Amino acid sequence: MIEPEVAYCDLDGLLELAENFLSYIVQSVIKNRASELEVIGRDVEKLKTILPPFPRLRYDEAAAMLNEAHKRGEIENPFEYGNDFGSPDETWLSSQFDRPVMVHRYPAAVKAFYMEPDPEDRNFALCVDVLAPEGYGEVIGGSQRVSSYELLKSRIEHHNLPMEAFQWYLDLRRYGSVPHAGFGMGIERAVAWICGLDHVRETIPFARTLHRIYP
Repeated sequence: MIEPEVAYCDLDGLLELAENFLSYIVQSVIKNRASELEVIGRDVEKLKTILPPFPRLRYDEAAAMLNEAHKRGEIENPFEYGNDFGSPDETWLSSQFDRPVMVHRYPAAVKAFYMEPDPEDRNFALCVDVLAPEGYGEVIGGSQRVSSYELLKSRIEHHNLPMEAFQWYLDLRRYGSVPHAGFGMGIERAVAWICGLDHVRETIPFARTLHRIYP
């Protein structure tokens, strides 16, 4: 994983960072490794569109799109509001765009305890999943983090997590904190998407498979 954590950054700043980060990687690969992409049969034209801005969808909007697609017979099962998106959901959503789509503000109940609640509606978290096109699914997941000591402590208690395991995390806020945000990008998933590979295991340097656990 590549995991930047940025001080004085809110969700909007994180969305901008994520789209610029992905765009830079893709355009650099096209510029510097076009011959290798040609060898593996990657359609570079599909990558040239990976430029900001990326489309943005609230969770509510994405859920509504999925259920409309189900009514039209494009998706087998209806989407149950309040759930996280499964692989078929992500595949369909990403297929509607020619570049990664950023789905933000999921219900707080299905996301991690350390995600800052949306001040406009605390039932939602200030978070984002970036879904790569062509069915490759989530390549980035991130959020604005809870900066309040009291709120973070109450969230740990609410989830019945062992308080002693998170003392160091609470200490980062004990004497004050600042708005901050971060994300994780799955390197292998991103490489699979950029290279147009069939499976993420083709990108793992030291793959662990059914009959092999050592490099």
